[in-house]
Amino acid sequence: MKILALCGSLRAESLNAAVLRSAADLFVAPWELTREPDLGRLPFFNADVEETALPEVVAGFRAKLGEADGLLIATPEYAHGTSGVLKNALEWLVGGGEIADKPVALMSASPAVTGGNRAQSWLSETLTVMGARVLEDGLLIPQATRKVAGGRVTDESTLTAMKELLDRLSAAVAEARRARAEAGSFTLGATT
Repeated sequence: MKILALCGSLRAESLNAAVLRSAADLFVAPWELTREPDLGRLPFFNADVEETALPEVVAGFRAKLGEADGLLIATPEYAHGTSGVLKNALEWLVGGGEIADKPVALMSASPAVTGGNRAQSWLSETLTVMGARVLEDGLLIPQATRKVAGGRVTDESTLTAMKELLDRLSAAVAEARRARAEAGSFTLGATT
């Protein structure tokens, strides 16, 4: 199972990057987690550019998502929403359709006591409109500065909750695969 991970923060010491590193530590074969290295390298979305000369970096980003079975997103919260860099990345995905029917798990780490709940709510609505299958009850990590050290999550209860979210993502990916296989066999059976 291939999971593409996106971090909505560009900061070197990002709490959400630490969350994704910790999630990667929990992955075991046959799972494969690939983190998109830097959403900041994507140019600003422009529909004219998308229609006439899709940038190679955007085509590569879309291809990675197309090959993935699911998506794991860690988002900061800015002004009650997600970051501009993550919003820009999602805008590049709207026209490609690669996110349709993909299971998506959301995590957010925040120094605030809310844990980034508004960013997750905003992101869930946007992804749902795009056709993604967003898992209910993503992982909120409030007061994350107390739970992250050395670039990793150190709080055991948070790690347990993260493992549970990843297990739910695994189950959603397996269900999506079954549904695709059944739809394919139904279509094949209907044409013979």
